[in-house]
Amino acid sequence: MNSKSLKLISDVIINSGIWVSMEIAQDLIYIDFTDVELGKPKNNEQMYLTVRFAEESFFTVFYNNIWDVDFLSKYNYKKQILSEEVNFKVKEVKFIDFEYLNTFFYNYKKEKTVTGIENFSIHNIRNDFFMLVETKDVAFAVGGNQMDFFTPYERLDDASLRELSNEWMLYFLKYHLKRNLIKDPMCENHPLVYK
Repeated sequence: MNSKSLKLISDVIINSGIWVSMEIAQDLIYIDFTDVELGKPKNNEQMYLTVRFAEESFFTVFYNNIWDVDFLSKYNYKKQILSEEVNFKVKEVKFIDFEYLNTFFYNYKKEKTVTGIENFSIHNIRNDFFMLVETKDVAFAVGGNQMDFFTPYERLDDASLRELSNEWMLYFLKYHLKRNLIKDPMCENHPLVYK
């Protein structure tokens, strides 16, 4: 994906997005978000976005309270697997931003890394791609040499991402024409809404 698409991915996640699950299977890491602004919602279904990292992947979580990262305690080091549901409201998402990564070292007291890469250091990332996500309680960096994006229905490329983003914006605009008839919290709490 190009840099405009990565910026768009950030935008569709941060307004309402919630980090809801993660799965690690050897060298694959899947991060799932819900309430993303992609597509047109049907029958009150939640909209999902999955980000997959592969090829020398890593996951590092930054935290202050050990209970906030309890989900990581279930990681099976021998088989290198983890599948956990989480629930963190997303504040910020950035891609390949070392300056933003440096803020994590100052804002959080502790960090924990899960990876199969020998001698990996979060202070010296050598992967082609990485994503930084900050929530109210924790932040994480996840990366690899391959990065892909999926909805429940398709693998996203630049064109399909733009199309789904436009679909959501049309839904948002139509919603505000008839907002007295239906209520959608994603549309009500969007930054474009004047209160």
